Amino acid sequence: MFDMNEIFENNCFSMGWTEAGEPHAQQQQAYVSQRKDLQTLLAELEDIKNTIEEAEAREWHLARLLKYHNEGFAR
Repeated sequence: MFDMNEIFENNCFSMGWTEAGEPHAQQQQAYVSQRKDLQTLLAELEDIKNTIEEAEAREWHLARLLKYHNEGFAR
């Protein structure tokens, strides 16, 4: 079969691969419910919306630059 030290040294396992109990405990801590008021949620939603709009604007700009480059206007 496989030599576990060799597998570990070849980075096939993370450093804590022998610690069986900890990942489950970390997952439980990651999903602690939080209660936020409506104004906080609306502000977070607005931030997400703005981030999406900025990403779409960058995507559109890059698409135009790529079009100009492919059509030879960049020369």
